[in-house]
Amino acid sequence: MIAPRLETERLILRPHERADFADLHAMWSDLEVTRHISGRASTAEESWARLLRYAGHWAMLAFGYWALQDRKTGRFIGEAGLADYQREIEPPFAGAPEAGWVLAQRAHGQGFATEAMSAILAWADAHLPAGPTVCIISPAHQPSVHVAEKLGYERRDERPYKGQQVTVFERGHRAAVGIATPGRE
Repeated sequence: MIAPRLETERLILRPHERADFADLHAMWSDLEVTRHISGRASTAEESWARLLRYAGHWAMLAFGYWALQDRKTGRFIGEAGLADYQREIEPPFAGAPEAGWVLAQRAHGQGFATEAMSAILAWADAHLPAGPTVCIISPAHQPSVHVAEKLGYERRDERPYKGQQVTVFERGHRAAVGIATPGRE
C-alpha cells in the first residue's frame, strides 16, 4: 500500500517520491525546523533513511506519512502523518499510531499543519481500527502544542525521552467516542 492522495483547500497530501529528497533534506537540515524535534540538523544519510522509512510504514502498516504540497505553487512544504516508531519511552504507546508534522520554515505559521493533520485524522478515523492516536511535543514548542490542541489532542503527561522532557498528547478515535466522521453512516 502507498499513501492515498488527499486534498484540502490549500494542500495536496501525496505519497513521498524519490524526487522529494532534496526538499526533504533541506527541511530536515534547517536548525530552525529541527530545534524542537531533535535539536540538530539531519545529515543527508539520516534524511534518506527517513524517506525510506515513510515508504516502509505504508508497505508494512497501511498508514504513514504524506508529503505536503502547496496547491497554489506545487512546492513541497513539509510532511505529516501517523507512524509507529517503536519509541523507547516509558510507559510505551501500546501500538497507538503517533501523529507528527513538520513544515519547511517558509510554511510556518500559516495553518498548514492543522489543515493537513485534520485531513489525515479524518482519513485515519475512516480507515484505521478504533483506538487513540498520540503525539509527543517539546513543551517549548508552543506552535505545535497549539496545533495538537486544535486537533483535539489532550495533554496526558510529561515524560523523559532521549534526555529531554516531552509532553504526551492523546486523541480518541472519533468513531470510538461517538463523534461523526465524514463519509460514515
